[in-house]
Amino acid sequence: MTSRGTPSRFLQSVLQNGVGRYVCQMKRISLIFSKNGQSSLGAREFIEEGVVDFAQKNPGTVVYVSPQSCRIPKIVAEYLNGNVKEEAITSKTSQQIAELITKLTNQSGLDIIRIRKPIHTDSPSIQGQWHPFTNRPLSIGPIGPQKQQAN
Repeated sequence: MTSRGTPSRFLQSVLQNGVGRYVCQMKRISLIFSKNGQSSLGAREFIEEGVVDFAQKNPGTVVYVSPQSCRIPKIVAEYLNGNVKEEAITSKTSQQIAELITKLTNQSGLDIIRIRKPIHTDSPSIQGQWHPFTNRPLSIGPIGPQKQQAN
């Protein structure tokens, strides 16, 4: 936590993901819906239309479809780091559910927080950061408006 009251951290990749091959961070997704409930209509449509396509596109993710007697249909996503995210899909269409599942698949499971600095290194340079005037000679002088010569 910082003095602002919001958590922050330096920008980093999860387990150096992307240095070698990419590993999808979502390991399991569960669709919990009601067989008869009106609020689960979009979930039932997604299961009929899109769940097989999603499973074929993401072979590293296990998809559970569990019909239960529940009032609020939801998606439960479990990630490799142990985090669990639940999203309610009450009265959403099949397309909106597909977009939500794609968003959850692309996330790392970490909470979305403020990035402290856009640049961070474990071994900072003692010379300082580069800027446009780093290697310019000092003889140029200050930059200002050009004086007009009288003819």
